[in-house]
Amino acid sequence: MTRYFLPLLLLLFSAPLSAQDSGHSGGEVALSVDQAVTTGLKRNRTLEIARLDREMAGQKVRESWSGVLPQLSSGFEYTRHIKPAVIYFPDLAGATPGNLTALEISSDNAMTASLSLSQKLFDYRAIAGIRASSIVKQISAEAYRQAMADVIGDIKTAYYNVLIAEEQVTILEQSMKRWEKALRDSRALFSQGVAADIDTLKAFLSVENIRPDLIQARSRAAVARTEFKNVVGLDPLESVRLTDSLVYRPGEVPADFARAYEEAIASRPDVRQLELQVEAEGENVSAARAEGYPSVTAVGQLQTQTQFDDGTRLGDTDWPVSSSVGVQVSLPLFTGFGVSSRVEQARIGRMQTETRLEELKADIRAEVQTRLSRLLESRSRIEVQQRTIRTAERSYEITLLRFREGIGSQLELADAELQLNKARTNYLQAVYDYLVARIEYDKSLGRTAMPVDAS
Repeated sequence: MTRYFLPLLLLLFSAPLSAQDSGHSGGEVALSVDQAVTTGLKRNRTLEIARLDREMAGQKVRESWSGVLPQLSSGFEYTRHIKPAVIYFPDLAGATPGNLTALEISSDNAMTASLSLSQKLFDYRAIAGIRASSIVKQISAEAYRQAMADVIGDIKTAYYNVLIAEEQVTILEQSMKRWEKALRDSRALFSQGVAADIDTLKAFLSVENIRPDLIQARSRAAVARTEFKNVVGLDPLESVRLTDSLVYRPGEVPADFARAYEEAIASRPDVRQLELQVEAEGENVSAARAEGYPSVTAVGQLQTQTQFDDGTRLGDTDWPVSSSVGVQVSLPLFTGFGVSSRVEQARIGRMQTETRLEELKADIRAEVQTRLSRLLESRSRIEVQQRTIRTAERSYEITLLRFREGIGSQLELADAELQLNKARTNYLQAVYDYLVARIEYDKSLGRTAMPVDAS
């Protein structure tokens, strides 16, 4: 009995363990647009790189402070004299005047320990460097906001790409079902002698012509899903169900273009980046000028040393201590016009950045106006297509009824089917264009750039 019970017990305990080891729960992940954004912000690699850049900028600020903080260093030196050092004195007691006598001045071993301290009392270049690095940290924070806005826009667009691709598959599948039913009706009418053979042939050809379009649409939907998973950071093999749908929800659109432009200038991270860059270039001008200013440094040193011959214990040696303090002043008198040249280069760099800022503002003006126009245009198309699709559905129902009663032709049914598919496709495309235009419009106004703490 035991030999049957033990393998069964091992099987029961090994099954859940293997499921845990595989790392896949086998379930389906349900994601709304907002949940996809939340997941993507946690897993997106581009955003992680921007976050690390922000942390690196913070460390550079910390590094710049080292120029004005005390510098403390220690040293230790040991010297072994192979031959002792000597100095020469005249041999005053010798018989021959002018002879020199060598006097040893070193022991077999020598040790020196020192402690040095320096403190900048005035160095304007270091002060300008601190201010510039602090501005660079703010620039990196704005770059992180920009990366976040790009990721949010990419995730939402990829989400809607999946939805429209799968809706197009659904439209073609519905069309396929309608034509398959029309083919069955046509064959039934033909067998009754009511319809002609050509009607059955046209219905068959309509079914077969839809098949390649359906295959292509399914392939596009699969590609869209793969791209969406990659943007969000999901496993390509993970099963995902999108809970939102392509639904038109009209949002508030400012009628005043000037107000929208003002919002964009105040909120967009790329504008703030260039504004901060102008400030940083100003600090570079100050730092270049500071190269001609004096720098004052306080210094101090504490030192102890000893010498002893072989055979002497280290504890029996003397360690006399010496100390000193002082002030060092450095002032460049002439640098070959290097300082003035670097000041002019920094000024030109600031002017270039100011010009780029003005160019960006002009581009934003055109961008906001263009995206607002696209948003309003897609919204108008939706309103038109809502009426068109109702008319096309009613037309198809009437034409199908006429065909079944034998008073309508296959050509009329094909045309009604074509108009219905076109109306549904156009409406779907208009809703998709509106949703994407809304993403781009909000991004152009800086609404998707979430605030980030730069500290």
